[in-house]
Amino acid sequence: MTYNKFDLAYLRMAREWATLSYCKRKQVGALIVKDRMIISDGYNGTPSGSENQCEDDEGDTHWYVLHAEANAILKLAASTQSAKGSTLYLTLSPCRDCSKLVLQAGISRVVYLHGYKDEEGITFLKNHGIEVLQIPENELHHP
Repeated sequence: MTYNKFDLAYLRMAREWATLSYCKRKQVGALIVKDRMIISDGYNGTPSGSENQCEDDEGDTHWYVLHAEANAILKLAASTQSAKGSTLYLTLSPCRDCSKLVLQAGISRVVYLHGYKDEEGITFLKNHGIEVLQIPENELHHP
């Protein structure tokens, strides 16, 4: 699978978006792009109105923290836009739960930087005909 300069640019933007997260253990950014237009964005964090503290005193992530792609999909659901046929750019590949949301939202392509510890989400997406592409971090520095 090939990628282009726009894939690299949107991944760089997703990486920048990740820095907005209050999570200390891992910051993840997501962009949903359709027809070369960003239609939604997200980063991992607590639900609106909650204290912006993602981890407990032991450093474990609270169960209620939303993943970046879930936040982007939920934000999109509150708009008039549709994710059908869009591309999701992520700094970390989706987990199994988020991969279900990606499929259900109609996203047709996922481009990501780093792999999540559990690859079941990626396998699920591929098995459902969604194009999945990992671009190595070092490629983001090349034109």
